[in-house]
Amino acid sequence: MTDILESTVVSSGGGEATCCAPNTACCSAPAAKWSWKALPGRKYLFSTWTIVLGAPLLVLILDQPQFVDFVVFAVKAFLGTLPYIAFAVALIAWLKAAGAEAYVGKAFEGRETVAICLAALFGGLAPFCSCEVIPFIAGLLAVGAPLSAIMAFWLASPLIDPPTLLITAGALGWSFAMGKAVFAVSLGLFGGAAVALAMRAGVFSDPVRSGSMASGCGCGASPRTGRPVWMFWRESERTAKFGVELKANAVFLIKWLALAYVLEAALVTYVPADVIARVVGGDGFGSIVTSALVGMPAYLNSYVAPPLLAGLMDQGMGAGAAMAFMIAGAVSSIPAMAAVWSLVKPPVFVAYLGLGFAGAVLSGLIFQLVV
Repeated sequence: MTDILESTVVSSGGGEATCCAPNTACCSAPAAKWSWKALPGRKYLFSTWTIVLGAPLLVLILDQPQFVDFVVFAVKAFLGTLPYIAFAVALIAWLKAAGAEAYVGKAFEGRETVAICLAALFGGLAPFCSCEVIPFIAGLLAVGAPLSAIMAFWLASPLIDPPTLLITAGALGWSFAMGKAVFAVSLGLFGGAAVALAMRAGVFSDPVRSGSMASGCGCGASPRTGRPVWMFWRESERTAKFGVELKANAVFLIKWLALAYVLEAALVTYVPADVIARVVGGDGFGSIVTSALVGMPAYLNSYVAPPLLAGLMDQGMGAGAAMAFMIAGAVSSIPAMAAVWSLVKPPVFVAYLGLGFAGAVLSGLIFQLVV
């Protein structure tokens, strides 16, 4: 309790009691509280581009010998994804300019189960890592594909593809490689079915984050035919819409994937893969859960993981722990999480991580029992 000196007098005119101490808390305006939101330049200081440009600069200042490798890794990874970005951005802009969003979305109506199965199977064959799949997820969200089918593709796609299958078989044997392929499709089906049930209960009714490239609407179908105007360049309004969408979506995807690959470069440079792998050695249920937990944020791609895990299995690491680690690490990593966060709302983000973790643990347990 503070001591406040107040002086009350009776005014000569009306006899009202007033506060007459001009410098007391009674009469002065309350001091404004400082907030970090009022910090000058906060919009730029905490922006995505600040991290993208600031991280290499910090490496240059604090660890100059690693600077070239750091930048080269991030740039190469980004350039490898650039064709997918260009394809996804152009496709989304075209669909929105043509007014085909609702039209394409209707193609999935009443076919959710088929869509989930096809998405899981196609995801198991698609040669995308957890970051490269982001442009396609954004495209599917933009055209109104059901979230259940998107989740099936999202979970299955980073796990296995023909080159990874052969590399895994060479290092860990065909039983491990085929097991991972089966678990990839199964995880997609499991995730798709779980999301479908949740949506029927009213969950995930509005999954897309506001301001992402997957949100918004296009020009609409032709008012005369009710169908999309595929040759949009014949109408100036649709042509303008195409240009706006092309630019906005390109900036969005480039920004977030640049962040993802800078984070990936940091993990590869300062957290070596063999160090990560050695943390998850051991056998039993506890090791499987630990492997999944450590594998989710770590970056250990499908080409590096098999030979490292083969050496650890020779030293006593359980097959189930190795499987859980490979699946968790492929589905999600810190770079991929950053890109996922930009597209969907927190409940969908949490569901994606939860399904990935649960699928990794279940895959490890089943594989441990089978082999």
